[in-house]
Amino acid sequence: MSQSHELQLHITKLEEIRSILNSMKNLALIEVHKLVRFQTLQSQAVAVIEQAAADLLDFYPHLAIASDNARSICLLIGAERGFCGDFNENVIDANDEQTTAEIIAIGGRLGGKLAEDKAIQIIAGANVAEEVPIIVNRLIESIAPGQQPGIRLTAIYHDSVTNQIARRQLLPPFPRQTAQSPRYPHPPVLNLTPDVFFPELLSHYLFAVLHEILYISLTAENHRRLQHLEGAVKHLDDETVTLKRKSQIYRQEEITEEIEVILLNAENL
Repeated sequence: MSQSHELQLHITKLEEIRSILNSMKNLALIEVHKLVRFQTLQSQAVAVIEQAAADLLDFYPHLAIASDNARSICLLIGAERGFCGDFNENVIDANDEQTTAEIIAIGGRLGGKLAEDKAIQIIAGANVAEEVPIIVNRLIESIAPGQQPGIRLTAIYHDSVTNQIARRQLLPPFPRQTAQSPRYPHPPVLNLTPDVFFPELLSHYLFAVLHEILYISLTAENHRRLQHLEGAVKHLDDETVTLKRKSQIYRQEEITEEIEVILLNAENL
């Protein structure tokens, strides 16, 4: 087989790989546009709950006091799929929790990269936005919803807005400003007592904020995957151009050799 023919076969394989990677890049781009809409709406819902909680805690601050013996959980949110560079490694490096904190890893690849001697719980991550509610339900079950007031929950994840690792305290929620003054002169009118209403509000808040964080992380993951695939596609394009140039040179040399053979045969005749 001639060198030009071998190069043509290699070029054909590169073009097939390039087509697959380009399709994956387009899917990531579509997912980013979809997630941005989901994330915006979810952030608005979380903001409404946080404001309602702030108005309540202006008059009942004791409801947000956490126990000194609260169970400590660190939630690490990584990637379920590949082609996103050092996405999971950045989350692991940002985790400096004490060894006493329980670790819950979202994402199979993230869980596989964590040290084997750590006692962790691994929950499969989301591939698309539609899978986020399923993961939230699994996560809430794993942290025992009935024990939420006695839990310290911290989330570490990629923030798609700042493009950096974010650390966010979810439980106890609604951190108070020391010099904050109430927005209203009178406490909110409730059909339930504050001690009954606040745990219910806390359940709604945890459900909403977990959705928001997972949407943010998945958006950042697809942004990273989009950049990674764009670089891979560009590299394949450059490599293909180089190989085509070499193939043309080899083909010209082969044609020249064939012409020389023909001329030699003609002289002999």
